[in-house]
Amino acid sequence: MLALITGGAGFVGKHLSDYLSTCGDEVVTTDIAEGGPDLLDDVALNNLFLSVKPEVVYHLAGQADVGASWSDAPRTFRINAEGTLNVLIACRLAGVKRVLTVSSAEVYGKVNDKELPINESLSLAPASPYAVSKAAVEMISTYEASRELDVMCSRSFNHFGPGQSTNFVAAALALRILEAKKAGEKSIPVGRLDTKRDFTDVRDVVRAYRSIICKGISGEAYNVCSGVDRSIEELAEALLEASESTIELVPEISLQRPSDIPVLRGDHSKIKSHTGWTPNVEFTETIKDIISSTQAFIDKNS
Repeated sequence: MLALITGGAGFVGKHLSDYLSTCGDEVVTTDIAEGGPDLLDDVALNNLFLSVKPEVVYHLAGQADVGASWSDAPRTFRINAEGTLNVLIACRLAGVKRVLTVSSAEVYGKVNDKELPINESLSLAPASPYAVSKAAVEMISTYEASRELDVMCSRSFNHFGPGQSTNFVAAALALRILEAKKAGEKSIPVGRLDTKRDFTDVRDVVRAYRSIICKGISGEAYNVCSGVDRSIEELAEALLEASESTIELVPEISLQRPSDIPVLRGDHSKIKSHTGWTPNVEFTETIKDIISSTQAFIDKNS
């Protein structure tokens, strides 16, 4: 099938494009970073979609940095919410058959221990501008699904892997650790270490996305997660071990967000039931790949 990926030059977009190609799909990508239309330019989006006429669309483009959303909440909302509406309108005009929009586990907000693991029936309680924008993405997707456009939504928990931007915790920690090791430093600054997140390898995430496009039910939202929560300290310690480093982690207040969610751990029973997907890349394998790709980046730029 002919697939169009918005945000195709991004971390997940590149992995998704590679995976779809191995599955025999024809892939077209668009990204503002490579001259593609802005999500807020509805005319340009319509023209692109009418030109490509994709069968399915993976809408990955957007403002994905939770921390950055605090400094420019209006733009985050416009890009993610209004941008998604523009994409779905373009899909309708171009006769697209199936669409996946990407939300986030951040829409669940702060949950108590009794609500873990989180399943899709939990009420949304977004606690950051980014999360609010993603909750809006879901509402827009539900609205378009009610108008007979097949739209599914993923509630993606933290994903990580080789090639991720240092705006995200695993890649940022890996870079700091390896740079400190190279410089002979004994410590690095870090944000909160007690925060717990559900990390899923990006290669499992893209398998999940295709499984939703192929077998998901229109109007439904699906958790994409590993089902295991790990603290940032555990993540950092694993990166230290993989890099053979003994650097001390020093908490730094300036690296902490204005609002944070203590624990996120998801339940992927629904996506497994509907599509058969389960994660299969081991945590330690991902950690080794992150260290390897980060070291290659440092070597290339040194």
